[in-house]
Amino acid sequence: MEENPQQDPARPEGEAGTATAEAVAEALGATVAEGGGEEEAQEPEIDPTGRLVEPAPGQYHWGTGRRKAAVARVRIRPGSGQFVVNGRPMLEYFTRVTDREAVTGPLECLGVADKVDVFVRCHGGGPTGQAGAVRLGLGRALVGLYPDAHDRLRDHGHLTRDPRMVERKKYGLRGARRAFQWVKR
Repeated sequence: MEENPQQDPARPEGEAGTATAEAVAEALGATVAEGGGEEEAQEPEIDPTGRLVEPAPGQYHWGTGRRKAAVARVRIRPGSGQFVVNGRPMLEYFTRVTDREAVTGPLECLGVADKVDVFVRCHGGGPTGQAGAVRLGLGRALVGLYPDAHDRLRDHGHLTRDPRMVERKKYGLRGARRAFQWVKR
């Protein structure tokens, strides 16, 4: 018994291909509204100025950043300028000036250092890698809070993932490229 490839065997003859896009959309909309049981997530409202997107009370804007082996999860909310990294103040956690500048770079770029509370959980890597990861995560979170600041953060490099990683050690060598010492005599 040969079947027509255009016709669905479950449909009665003559109804093949008669469903329109509108009918499918109505059917899908009806099933989601009736038996889905899931509510659609409400999008955050934009301020009348168009700049700030306030999270609901108790909610944060998130951003994840990575550099080398370090991973940082950054939460931000409108606030008074508090900056906490792994439960410690940022100035205590990052002791080097270059790391502090990297971490606060996105905030200084937008001029909102005293208007946003930042909470960071980071692990892996060393201090410089963690600072780079926090910088990227903070930039991504700030784009959620200030959507129109994306271009400015991108131009200053706060949304660019640093792709440099440690090169693996090769067999027959002492390191990634370093050979064992060779003595002629």
